[in-house]
Amino acid sequence: MDMQSFFSGAMFDAYEYFGAHPTVNGVLFRTYAPNAAKVAIKGDFNGWYPQQMYCDNGIWAIEIPEAKVGDYYKYVIYTQNGDTKEHCDPYGFGMDLRPEWASVVRDLNEFKFTDDEWIYFRDKNYNKPLNIYEMHLGAWKEAPGFDPEKDPEDERFMTYDKIADLLIPYLKANNFTHVEFMPLSEHPADISWGYQNTGFYAPTSRYGTAAQLMELINKLHNNGIGAIMDFVPVHFALDDYALRNFDGTPLYEYANADVAVSEWGTCNFQFNKPHVAVFMQSCADYWLTKYHFDGLRMDAISRAIYWMGDPNRGVNPNSLEFLKQMNGTLQIRHGDCMLIAEDSTAYPKITVPTQYGGLGFDYKWDLGWMNDTLNYFRTPPMERKAHHHKLTFSMQYFYNEHFLLELSHDENVHSKATIINKMWGNYEDKFPQARAMYMYMYTHPGKKLNFMGGENAQFREFDETRGQDWDIMKYPLHESFNRYFKRLTELYRTCPALYFCEYDPGTFRWLMADNADQNSYAYLRQAEGQLLLCAFNFSGSDQSFTVGIGYPAELTPLLHSDEQTYSGTVHHDSLVMQETNDGNYTVTLPRFSGVIYEVKGK
Repeated sequence: MDMQSFFSGAMFDAYEYFGAHPTVNGVLFRTYAPNAAKVAIKGDFNGWYPQQMYCDNGIWAIEIPEAKVGDYYKYVIYTQNGDTKEHCDPYGFGMDLRPEWASVVRDLNEFKFTDDEWIYFRDKNYNKPLNIYEMHLGAWKEAPGFDPEKDPEDERFMTYDKIADLLIPYLKANNFTHVEFMPLSEHPADISWGYQNTGFYAPTSRYGTAAQLMELINKLHNNGIGAIMDFVPVHFALDDYALRNFDGTPLYEYANADVAVSEWGTCNFQFNKPHVAVFMQSCADYWLTKYHFDGLRMDAISRAIYWMGDPNRGVNPNSLEFLKQMNGTLQIRHGDCMLIAEDSTAYPKITVPTQYGGLGFDYKWDLGWMNDTLNYFRTPPMERKAHHHKLTFSMQYFYNEHFLLELSHDENVHSKATIINKMWGNYEDKFPQARAMYMYMYTHPGKKLNFMGGENAQFREFDETRGQDWDIMKYPLHESFNRYFKRLTELYRTCPALYFCEYDPGTFRWLMADNADQNSYAYLRQAEGQLLLCAFNFSGSDQSFTVGIGYPAELTPLLHSDEQTYSGTVHHDSLVMQETNDGNYTVTLPRFSGVIYEVKGK
């Protein structure tokens, strides 16, 4: 290892040195604990009797001939004040199933990827459709044959490799290009969904081993589907066996109580410590290098920009500079992978390269678009006039960043109601509004992300203790909604006007943005020689209005959100657009509906 790059905070592959590495002579263990009085290791290989490790520059190491892949182990830290504490390995590549927490020796070279073709052709998808399916792996489908009345809870989970055989055809059928997994790094509490980590380098054992996760990603790639990891870089769980006070001192966290603990009851990383920067930037590199993930969605970036995520406290230079360093180098090492920020602030240049003063992300979640859109559709139709520009405001700032439109897990949990249930009105009224809202989403510029269940109009909120409500597909409104969703996402994937060069202002034009009296909107999307007219009536009554293209054209209907085949009221054959004069067209739309026309000059 290059000691200078480690102690200066420049290293990005510390996982090749630290952790447990099988050798021809056994297994070599290394951990960093500069303030410990002594460090020992105990495990399956020595009868769980502490075995003294050797120290050089704060790095404790030992090679144990009796150790092998699959063995469990723990570090025993003897602190300067005479205390003794057992810890898991910060760089451990596997962990025992919770509530146990011992680290596990894994061979990261055990699985051989066969996804060379996918890796060769992948890129950041700026000019491609990017349609992401966000999912909690354990709450998607229960293992076949699982009986909650008889079987232990953990038998509900499928392994990484087994779930691939069910997930891949489902993603294809619904036209998703990528799947984003909620955090898969090890965590002790199911209810945290992976956002309070104890094993940053260890795929959670709930779903199997490192090799099985690699097999899942390999299968996805060989079926033309990308994989994104939800990555938690800002904070870690309080559990005493993990990173907290690792060597008897706050090695990874702040010592100052005012900034040590986050609003979630977790420890905040102190990134101006070089070994902390190395730990997290190496972790990001690890998931991209060793597991072939195609991108990282980074959680809670606002907490890395501002102290405790509060702009009133000012910018946190420690974590801000770390983000720039990490992202800038990741862009060099993994230029074909995506770095995606979940950031709720107005901090500028999130998706600007670091060499131009930005933070170096490729995409930023558009949380403003999400909040405005959902608040609009919660509003009773008679009151929507006053909220009309909630649906136009997003285009006023859209070109400031590379935005990704998201309807994520956060919009489907904690008594917030799922997307379909957020729509105003009774059960029957919610479906046409949701169909129209999703059409607005998929025709609005920006990449897309939807949380599992949205494609089927699921009413029950996300619950990590059970699978999705697949039985709702026997009901006509849900079955037709899913068919509509598939047709809409098919159009998104096959119409270049909906994704190509969408961050160029020349590919979008409002035709009607101020018709608040009718709660109606219209705009053009264009790219690669294709022109689409998108029009919407979000009022509670039928509406007719005129839009001007500027020249005579033939308008072919591609999809109406209220077609009869999707449990609506309109017959597809009745959707021919009527020209009034000089390129003006009369659009008639039933309540809560939208339509997409392809425009070709006569």
